[in-house]
Amino acid sequence: MELVDQHTKEIMEGCKERALEAGLRFENESLEYIVTNRDLLELTPKVMIPTLYDYWVHDVEVLKEKGRYELYPSNPYETVINTRPAISYYNDNNPDWMNVMIFYHVLGHIDFFQNNLYFRHTWDYDFNGRALSDKRLIAALRSEKGRWVDYIIEFSRGIDNLVGYHRELSGLDPPPTSDGSARINYYFDVFLQDTQKVNISEYIKEIERYNQCMREESENGEKTFFSEVRKKYPEFDSLYSKSLKEKRNGRPDLFQYLLENSEFLQKEDNVWMKSIMEVVRNTSVFLQPQIRTKIMNEGWASYWHEKLFLEDDRIKGHEVDFARTHAGVTSLPRVGLNPYALGLRMFYFIEELGDTGRYSTEYRRLSDTAQRKAYDNHSQKGQEFIFKVRENLCDFTFINTFVDQDFVSQNKLFVAGKRLNKEKMVWEYYVKSRKAEDYRQMLMDGLYHPPHIEIYEKKDADGVLYLVHHFEDKPLVKEFVANTMLGIEYLWGNPVQLETSEVITSASETSGSSAAGAMQEVLKPSDFKWERVVYTMKNRELSRQVMAQEK
Repeated sequence: MELVDQHTKEIMEGCKERALEAGLRFENESLEYIVTNRDLLELTPKVMIPTLYDYWVHDVEVLKEKGRYELYPSNPYETVINTRPAISYYNDNNPDWMNVMIFYHVLGHIDFFQNNLYFRHTWDYDFNGRALSDKRLIAALRSEKGRWVDYIIEFSRGIDNLVGYHRELSGLDPPPTSDGSARINYYFDVFLQDTQKVNISEYIKEIERYNQCMREESENGEKTFFSEVRKKYPEFDSLYSKSLKEKRNGRPDLFQYLLENSEFLQKEDNVWMKSIMEVVRNTSVFLQPQIRTKIMNEGWASYWHEKLFLEDDRIKGHEVDFARTHAGVTSLPRVGLNPYALGLRMFYFIEELGDTGRYSTEYRRLSDTAQRKAYDNHSQKGQEFIFKVRENLCDFTFINTFVDQDFVSQNKLFVAGKRLNKEKMVWEYYVKSRKAEDYRQMLMDGLYHPPHIEIYEKKDADGVLYLVHHFEDKPLVKEFVANTMLGIEYLWGNPVQLETSEVITSASETSGSSAAGAMQEVLKPSDFKWERVVYTMKNRELSRQVMAQEK
């Protein structure tokens, strides 16, 4: 693995200039590396972050990927990671015209990383550097504690999807430019009204004094205003800091709860385990937004590599090559999901909504098909609209907002079903539905959705940690329950119980027949009977108890 040569770097810098002119926003510094397929195979298990901590599962994944590559050789075009500066990797046999297309795609990703609000907790530090520090910490502990380090990593990774990502995101301090506004909001909305309970006239006087300070000193107005507040209310700063801390902490996730409340982890001989758990948790929190914005992120990058590449005069003579490569990346499959293709078409659809004014109440009120098809108020705000979408949404809100009947019909999308043809003894795919709500639900079902688990400690029952899985029509994977609870019991130091819902096994499901599989394909969660069960892990032995049946 080595940095790109000066010729290739010059191509990248030219792409940056054109991308910035088109409206993309990103930091100027970036690192580009040339890699071989072998390098990519070794980086993939570490989610392309070269400094990520070592773990034996990574070695297993490398061996598996090498075997797969021998059977199905392929050449990935690029990979980019969200670091400071952004790091991207390129195959060592890409021609210049292809690098132009790939660079635009990468710049689309970087723009998304550095402007989408779901990534905002990653903006203030370089994860590559933090990962290197974590790697050295774990290496030092491994030399001292041996294989026990890998046990703690494994136990921690068993629950690394239960991190409080949204609570952490919403509990962060506002960006530095908005810190004063957060303080002002607390002062007027909470401190004066709830803490001091001032009367209306005094409240209005404070508003007028604030406005006067801002008029007289636009830059230092808030500083002057709060200097008087501190004289009058010396306790204000401590109360404000306390409110930020409470907001930041929120309800702890399972990692935080174990770190703060496990008597086992608080013992002097076991404190080192907490450092490893924090590494695994921080890594998971960092990677969460990439999992939650896959369709948007790839769609945004594909939109810009198509738009900017076709306007670039450096690719003349390679239009057909581009068309062939681009079609391979962004073609819509009839069965399955291609996030590049779906995201690309959604951004074009959203741009059209903005240009024609169709994302409006007036348009939605139209029921006549001809009127809806002809509607156009010539607002030409499509580009502005897609940048706002890129900034504020994740895959869930993106799909829920914009996958409507117009989009589904325009792109001839449908939900495919699968059934067994008993006469020919083959599986058949068929068009199950062309309704937007069905297609939208199919997409939603495929999105990342970790289980919602709440924590209760039974202090009157030998310190049992009681976990409640709030059922959302997605049962836990039974095969993982035993090992996961074993790890939690070890980290907690006492018995653990898990309350969850499971399907009541029927004769048709256990028959193992193909017909039973075909039957299950068309059933919905509401068609099954469920039972509420409690798993108990005590002294490394798992038991299961049925609580009640439910529909």
